[in-house]
Amino acid sequence: MAFAARLADCGVESLVVPLMEIVFEPAAGADLDGIRAVLLTSANGARALAAAGSGRDLPVIAVGPATAQAARQAGFAVMAVAGGDVVALARTVCDTLKPDDGTLLHVCGSVVAGDLAAALGGAGYTVRRFTAYQARTARVLPDDLAAVLRAGTADGAAFFSPRSAATFVRLTREAGLGGTLERLAGYCLSEAVARELTWPVWGVLRVASSPDGEALARLICADAERP
Repeated sequence: MAFAARLADCGVESLVVPLMEIVFEPAAGADLDGIRAVLLTSANGARALAAAGSGRDLPVIAVGPATAQAARQAGFAVMAVAGGDVVALARTVCDTLKPDDGTLLHVCGSVVAGDLAAALGGAGYTVRRFTAYQARTARVLPDDLAAVLRAGTADGAAFFSPRSAATFVRLTREAGLGGTLERLAGYCLSEAVARELTWPVWGVLRVASSPDGEALARLICADAERP
């Protein structure tokens, strides 16, 4: 994982523990008839659309830098990059395109954060939704993560999405390990992520200066007093 490699470069050891499994929907592709641009609210959306073999001739508006990078790697042309959440994405769409430019395709998972179609519909845009993947959350706390929490050998935990943060909180509570987090720092990609970590008590919650992996890595490395 690139994030773990970035932390290793500054001397921070990390344990990568997936709390969600991404499953692409078995579909031939999205209905692209009349589509002006593709709206991506996650990097997985870019990967799923690429796997479906659709849309590479359409410009992409990405929710944030990580999603934009994934879109470029999948062969899409990125028209604009928003500030990291659905509100910022809607604002970027309004700054980039006019409502009569054509229908917009929102590529997303089976669970979405915020109502992008409603936000843009109120401004006169037409948004078509394509559910391209499912993000299935873990049912129990992974053994390696539980062992680290019990042993008290971790200094912090990093979270990239509100759903992964909420899943961590739920699984930690169910495992009876909420009290182990009061000595940890919680590192969050955005304020939306941090809001999901209000329970249990953390040693400190820190939010990256911008919603991208590099900013989050810099924050962790700086706290570790490493470049």
